[in-house]
Amino acid sequence: MMPILLLLLATLGNPIPAQSAPVRQARTAQTLVSGRAQDYAWLAAGRYNARQTLASRFAPPPGYQRVDVLTGSFGAWLRYLPLLPGKPPVQLHNGQLKNRQDVHAAVLDLDVGTQDLQQCADAVIRLRAEYQFSRQPNQIHFHLTSGHDIRFQDWYSGTGFRVTGNSVQPAPRPAEAPSHASLRRYLDRIFTYAGTLSLSKELRPVPLTQVRPGDVLIHGGSPGHAVLVLDVAVQATTGRRVALLAQSYMPAQQVHVLKNQAGPGLGAWFFLDPQADQVLTPEWTFERTELGRFE
Repeated sequence: MMPILLLLLATLGNPIPAQSAPVRQARTAQTLVSGRAQDYAWLAAGRYNARQTLASRFAPPPGYQRVDVLTGSFGAWLRYLPLLPGKPPVQLHNGQLKNRQDVHAAVLDLDVGTQDLQQCADAVIRLRAEYQFSRQPNQIHFHLTSGHDIRFQDWYSGTGFRVTGNSVQPAPRPAEAPSHASLRRYLDRIFTYAGTLSLSKELRPVPLTQVRPGDVLIHGGSPGHAVLVLDVAVQATTGRRVALLAQSYMPAQQVHVLKNQAGPGLGAWFFLDPQADQVLTPEWTFERTELGRFE
């Protein structure tokens, strides 16, 4: 993010209200064959291909089984994310190739935009927002680095925001329908004034032993980094958990499924060892305490 954005730390916003999670639900997404095309609103009509999803392309390692996730949950939605066929090179926002092409196992079928905005934390924000857009668009809201809570509903209803120096103030904007195009305009503004520091404060810490799809490995700061847990599988005999991880990076680039370079026998799956001090990913090392979860 631009250095000037760090000045926004001087102000504080309102905390996100916690929401209670459902206690139990009989039917889980473990039994579903694929996602629904309408859940991935950025795709053109007819583009969603059930044979090119995360679940269809990445089977768990031998002896492991995907964990159950509640139908309609963020984890269930992530499990059926669309991927580009094969293993194309990762492109930057300007169409150039990412310097490192050895860190990914697949590329999400998700636009990155033409500006240098959708970086690491922004990719997590983008996917979380797309999930909420497919369910309850009026729940979409994210904090700026300043702490100000910016709601999508306010945005499309005609209240945006203006940043002047250290000040963030409401500002009128044209009201519009809550379309996907409106969501993308809203997110580009969020990407400009949010980052790993603000996102880290929106997540509650969870131990590695409880990792589940939709969690985030995140180091808030400048520099910082964020990696999204796309899916989790467990070995019944030992309880060991492995995860599929995805990231964007700097400059803004296509979101990609990471390849486990340290454990090639696991392919794209990463063993999240709760006894280790750190979690190693190809382009960032996280402390084991740097796992968070959306409320």
